[in-house]
Amino acid sequence: MREMKIFSANLVILLIPHCLSIHNRSSSTISDLDLLDKVLKGYDRRALPTSHSGNATIVSCEMYIRSFGSINPATMDYEVDLYLRQRWFDERLQKPKFSKALDLNDPNLVQRIWKPEVFFANAKYADFQYVTVPNVLVRINPGGELLYMLRLKLLFSCMMDLYPYPMDSQVCNIELASFSKTTEELQLQWFKPVPIILYENLKLPQFEIEHINTSLCKEKFHIGEYSCLKAEFYLRRSLGYHLVQSYLPTILIVVISWVSFWLDVESIPARTTLGVTTLLTISSKGAGIQVNLPPVSYVKAIDVWMGTCTTFVFAALLEFTLVNYMGRKRYNFGKRDISVLQLESSCKDSDKEDSMAQPLKENTEKQDIRVIEGKMKSKKIDQISRVAFPMMFFIFNLIYWPYYLIRF
Repeated sequence: MREMKIFSANLVILLIPHCLSIHNRSSSTISDLDLLDKVLKGYDRRALPTSHSGNATIVSCEMYIRSFGSINPATMDYEVDLYLRQRWFDERLQKPKFSKALDLNDPNLVQRIWKPEVFFANAKYADFQYVTVPNVLVRINPGGELLYMLRLKLLFSCMMDLYPYPMDSQVCNIELASFSKTTEELQLQWFKPVPIILYENLKLPQFEIEHINTSLCKEKFHIGEYSCLKAEFYLRRSLGYHLVQSYLPTILIVVISWVSFWLDVESIPARTTLGVTTLLTISSKGAGIQVNLPPVSYVKAIDVWMGTCTTFVFAALLEFTLVNYMGRKRYNFGKRDISVLQLESSCKDSDKEDSMAQPLKENTEKQDIRVIEGKMKSKKIDQISRVAFPMMFFIFNLIYWPYYLIRF
């Protein structure tokens, strides 16, 4: 029993400093909040922090990019989830001597403080994050410096040049500007030294961020000049996806169309089926690629590739038509001559049958020779095509890839 009393006494002694510190922190926070309430009673949120001095209020901006959504070439836009941080100095909040920085996330308190009226000039759609609480924070430092932080989900427009698509590089912008205050009242500037911060594990599905450029800009309207900030993201498209989904399948289709050159000339059903099937397949593949692209008025790199591959497949089908026509032309001509001679011989007297037999035999031999010559020429064309088609396709690749990869 005595040991229990000693243990309880020691525990009380240990807990007393901790309780006192909690009480001191609690009383300090309460005193800071009470002091803030007193200041805000005479605070006019409509007036700029530097309106009494006649100078423009300088606001430093910083962006933390949490996620960079997939860039859609069909609609020419991209989605960004970011934290917008704005810093400025307000002398009206410098007078109270706060014991430490005061963080406010209560929307009612936040609305009572002046904040810069800025907007994203090239945003198509914007959404404020409310899960699980409104994602807004105002930090008041003891010296009167304020930090205003928002989490936003925005859809930005990005006008793309798709001429070298899918080996293209794009520059997408984020423009932040003052909405109602001119440069005489409000001036925006990028926070130094790092105005744009990317999430360390940030990855884009089809692009790689090469570098980011930030600059100042001014927008002039008939009612005045407004300060704005611009962030340029230099992006380069990754070619791996399109190599697997577009280029490799079309190469295989073109190569399969060349199998027709190794089939016999008289294999008409097999060669016809192969040619028509490959032509329809590559046509549907090209239509599937165009679904995800806008209807631009210029020729893209993928259009050149698909057009050339379709031409090779169609040329293989025409080659079979030519080969088959040449072989059958000699054969049909020979049968027609034989039938005419047989008809003439049947109409003549029986006395002349013996005299017609010899010319008929000679014509038949000549037609057989012509048939053989036609088949030999058809086979010769097939043999030439076996070398010419792959060679021309190889030359096309030697020109196509360096032109778009090196130039763009």
